[in-house]
Amino acid sequence: MAGQVILDSAGAIAVVLLSHPGKLGAMSRGMWRELKVVFERIQREPRWRCVLVRGDPGAFSAGGDIAEYPEFRFDPARLREFHEHDVWGGLRAMLDCDVPMVALIEGACMGAGMEIASCCDIRVASVNAKFGAPIARLGFPMAPREARLVASAAGMATAREMLLEAAVLDTAQMKARGFLHEVVAEGEAATRVRQRCERIALLAPQAARMNKRTFRALAAGGMPPDAYDYAPGAEHREGIAAFLEKRQPVF
Repeated sequence: MAGQVILDSAGAIAVVLLSHPGKLGAMSRGMWRELKVVFERIQREPRWRCVLVRGDPGAFSAGGDIAEYPEFRFDPARLREFHEHDVWGGLRAMLDCDVPMVALIEGACMGAGMEIASCCDIRVASVNAKFGAPIARLGFPMAPREARLVASAAGMATAREMLLEAAVLDTAQMKARGFLHEVVAEGEAATRVRQRCERIALLAPQAARMNKRTFRALAAGGMPPDAYDYAPGAEHREGIAAFLEKRQPVF
């Protein structure tokens, strides 16, 4: 069965499923293109307040679909097109999305999986998850933009260990290094992630989007130009009024 990136909805929560049955969620070239389309749609539609990113049960993504590689990997121009257009197009759409993203990580989170997880704001893993990018065993390096992304999320020391030593790390190591926000018992990750998504969805959605734009601007060494434009907004007024009136805000 061909892989797919499937967008579903549970109220204000968008669910993005990396589905490639029989291949542990390995990302095909088509899936990278679908990832871009899906996150561009999420960015456009204000009804979604949180995104849950997950793989098929038992795996997040085991990396790229290696069966496709002989079609393009041995030609520099075609390889560049794959990484700079297909892969980075999908990752860039995730990074540009202002809606908070929570990753549900079970099983294999390798290579492409690490890159996709690195785009998410909050990462929750089942205790059985494994992390790495052992592509040195396949004879190639990580593309430059993708390496920068993983290093920024997991830390340069971790990225070097994964790429230079083909190290595969467990949840305790990735939690200690700051990549994971929470590790839960096997079978409990979906429930915990849903709880986090529901909590985010109850909060002020425009404030969340502005926070994500601020994070991007700070990472680029700047400041968002519209940082205080929210002042007269309905969300701002409702939040302050609800606090003063000792009630729950309705956003």
